[in-house]
Formats: sequence, C-alpha cells, structure tokens
Amino acid sequence: MNMSIYDVIIVGAGPIGLACGVEASKRKLKYLILEKGCLVNSIYNFPVNMTFFSTSERLEIGGVPFVSHGTKPTRREALEYYRRVKSAWNLKVNYYEKVKEVSRNKNIFEVVSEKGNYRCRNLILATGYYDHPNLMNVPGENLPKVFHYYKEPHPFNDQKVAIVGGGNSAVDVALETFRHGAEVTMVVKKKKLDKNVKYWVRPDIENRIKEGSIKAFFNAKLVEIKQKEIVVEQDGNRITLENDFVFAMTGYRPDFSFLEKTGIEFEGKKLRVPSVNSDTQETNIPNLFLAGVVCGGMDTGRWFIENSIEHAARIFKAIEKRKRADRKK
Repeated sequence: MNMSIYDVIIVGAGPIGLACGVEASKRKLKYLILEKGCLVNSIYNFPVNMTFFSTSERLEIGGVPFVSHGTKPTRREALEYYRRVKSAWNLKVNYYEKVKEVSRNKNIFEVVSEKGNYRCRNLILATGYYDHPNLMNVPGENLPKVFHYYKEPHPFNDQKVAIVGGGNSAVDVALETFRHGAEVTMVVKKKKLDKNVKYWVRPDIENRIKEGSIKAFFNAKLVEIKQKEIVVEQDGNRITLENDFVFAMTGYRPDFSFLEKTGIEFEGKKLRVPSVNSDTQETNIPNLFLAGVVCGGMDTGRWFIENSIEHAARIFKAIEKRKRADRKK
C-alpha cells in the first residue's frame, strides 16, 4: 500500500484532468492522475473522422499551442496535441488504472484503484460521461448488431443501417455511412433534427433527407430490434423495416453510481446535476472537487472542453487559499 499522502489526486486524464495536472505542476504540488484507459480516452473513442466543433485555440491548455491544418481540428490532431501537453509538462499519469472506490477518513481521502491504494488531501473527479451510454431499453438492444459507439463507416457498405437520434453524433454517422454505400434510415423522436446540429453539416443532412437518399422517421421511436428487422413506432403506427445494424446515438451520462458512493449530492431528479460550488468547483464533500463535463449531470450540453478548462484554475485557487489559511492557524 502506498502510504505517502498526495496533495491532490486527479481521476481522469481527459483534457480537463490534464489541465488540473498542469495547475498542480505549476504550484509544485505532489499530485497523481489516475486514468482507467489511455490518454484522453474519450477522444480516442470518438469516430475516426470526427472534426471538433471548436477552433483549436479554444482547446489549448497549459500554454501549449494547438496548431491544426484546418479551422477546426480533427480527432487525430487532438490526440497528437494532448500527447504534447502531457510531454511538455511531464504530467504524472497512471494509465489503465480504474478507480474503484473513494472514502474519507479524518480529512484524508483513501482512493482504491484496480492496481493500488492511495491517500490524498484533495481529490478531483474529472471523469466525463462518454463511457456510459443512455440505453433505449427496448427488446433486442443487447444483440451484437447494436452499437452505442461509432468508429468508422467501411464495415457498413451495402448494409441496411438504422440510426437512432437527431443530434450531431447521429447526423455524422448517417452521412458517413451513407457516403460509404450504406442504406441509411434515421429514427428521430422529435419533429425535427436537434437545433445544435453543426451549422456546416445541417444543410447536407437536410438535403439528403429531402431527396430521399437518407430516410428519416420523425416523431418516432424504435420499439424493437430483431436479427434482420427493426420495428419503428410513428404516430401510433408500427412499421417493420429490414435492418442489418443499429447505431443508438442516444447520448451518454456520468457514472452516477460512482459519484453517489463518494457522497456527492445531486440537484433535480431529471438532470441530476452534482452539487458544486460555482466559485471553487467543490462539492458538498469538503476538498472533493468536480471538473469538466461531469459537472453537468444529465445536462450534457452545458459543459464542453472549451468552457470547462477554467475549472482547473478555479479549483487550485481554492486549494491554495485553504493552504494559506491553514498555515496561519
């Protein structure tokens, strides 16, 4: 057991977890980042051809320039950039080490991972939400033909593909698979596509739907998945369609069970927004902080990389202020 006490342990090596590591490094604090997967694991699991909504300078952290070939960076460029951030700051990251349990004893956090035990005075959870898809809870959702993540279009050439959802992820999958020879059908629960669909993509998807190249059922829901078919319900009518694969682009959620075990409180039954002080990012548990998109709970459109980078500086300003106050006692 590692008996030394860290000033800070950061759970999650996504962009915001790395930003927290940079702030800790600036202040010469003893810290460690624990990551259950690879560096910026969520971005690694994004679609291969994904382009960010934001421009590169808005994603920069630690004073490391982010130069991309286009106005908006790609997934590949982002992976390269965050590797450079990690290297430039020599950030201390343990990869493939999932945190299983967190407890607090006499103002010291005890962090139990799959590979070891750690102790710290301050704990930051920057765990994101991309690893927990919102399930449709329909018969057949557990069939091998159903995916909650999308990587690339090639395997779906000449296949009948159904895409559930009307947001950016669903639109990207629809257009990519269509352009690689898939027969694409979208099932959208609302009467139209999400208002936040990327402005440079919206005309493309709307024109493909209008001309019939991509079929779309609006005000509809997927009610059953079979080996070679799906059943869609629209305006009280059930429609059976031939189908080879289903992409459920229904969004993702934080690991609420893990957050609950730490004692974090939530606001609102529907959105389940964690209780966080907006000035310090501290939760209802003293010295336990949240950073990044996990702060939004089910309101996953509230926080992004670019508008939550500031969480890191906010947290460490609070930690420094508390340390100064403790020294005066």
